[in-house]
Amino acid sequence: MTDTSTTQVRVRATPEIRRARIAGIILLVMAAFVFWFFGLKVMGDLNATFKLTLPTDKIQDIKMILNTRTLAFVVAGVLAFLSGVQLRKSTEKRTNMAVGVGFFFFIFAFLAWAAAGKSFSLVGMLRSTVILSIPVTLGALSGIMCERVAVINIGIEGQLLASAFTATILGSAFGLWAGVVGALVVGSLLGLFLAWLAIKYQVDQIIAGVTINIFALGITSFMAARVLRKAQHLNSSPQFPAIKIPFLADIPLLGSMFFNHNFFIYLTFLLVIVLHIAFFHTRWGLRSRSVGEHPRAADTVGINVFATRYRNVILGGLMAGVGGAFLSLTQVSRFEENMTAGIGYIGLAAMIFGRWKPFGALAAGLVFGFARALQQKLGILATPIPSEFLLMTPYLVTIIVVAGVVGKATPPAADGQPYLKE
Repeated sequence: MTDTSTTQVRVRATPEIRRARIAGIILLVMAAFVFWFFGLKVMGDLNATFKLTLPTDKIQDIKMILNTRTLAFVVAGVLAFLSGVQLRKSTEKRTNMAVGVGFFFFIFAFLAWAAAGKSFSLVGMLRSTVILSIPVTLGALSGIMCERVAVINIGIEGQLLASAFTATILGSAFGLWAGVVGALVVGSLLGLFLAWLAIKYQVDQIIAGVTINIFALGITSFMAARVLRKAQHLNSSPQFPAIKIPFLADIPLLGSMFFNHNFFIYLTFLLVIVLHIAFFHTRWGLRSRSVGEHPRAADTVGINVFATRYRNVILGGLMAGVGGAFLSLTQVSRFEENMTAGIGYIGLAAMIFGRWKPFGALAAGLVFGFARALQQKLGILATPIPSEFLLMTPYLVTIIVVAGVVGKATPPAADGQPYLKE
């Protein structure tokens, strides 16, 4: 009995140890790269100046000046230390933490190298990170609402795109709130259509989602070409203004990042909190999760599996509608063909990265938002990195996440499986 238990423990531990060693090797390679390329290869003794305030901030001229070469050597040492820890036996939680800390220091050294001899608005990039994370986070929340009841929503991209198109036209014609309402209605209707195909007719959920994406891309491209090009007044919606929260907005760095934004950003933070409480601290959330994990057992205790799935998938479409309204009523004032550019798919990756949890989705959204903000900022700094590689940054992060580098993520047990009531 003892031998069997020992064998089982060893079998379970082997993938964990292997992953820790792989992480250790990656961190060691990163240390060598930082030491050589960001340290020894830097020409001259240059400083990187990071601005920590914006021109509109109450407190001005807060800066952080770092020597690029010295910082590179320090970061290389930290990465080497983390590598040594990982090459020994480590738990999955410690491995994830070591990889996260390692990438943070690597990016910091990279930014110092890119800004060597220049001035760099760090707070501006972090503010952009928050803004660019919102549609990804809302897409991830939409996926969580659906997959927690075992319905896969590949159609988030189409829901975002159709909602953005509707918000632009109605916002231009009747005002901002008309655009918001229109976006919510369209997102909900597409959610209802997905639920109707996946639950009532048990169509393959992947195919149903792809159908929504193709339909949304086709109809919005057609309408943009036939309607918006001729009626330009329908493609110039107003934008929601920023709402500055008193006192909090004056905090250096954090104030500009989190407390001086428009309505949608505060709404997204609120939705994350509300959904976390709803899923993990209410009877509604318990029922939703039971439908996603074991629908047969949920049915036997009196939970209406079909109604629960319909409700959540429609609410998932509503979340995507909010994301579409954000894209067209805050980031830009017009609709562009295929303006989502894969945000819906990145949202699915953020959902997996966040392990089907609202706060995890927000954290993942911030990671992807940072990747996009970094791409934009590096273009402004005129680094020697080709622009094509910079454009690839958000999608490379998506591939890394989906490939499981951040660890194994387990979806709800019945995810994607149709339910047949006996």
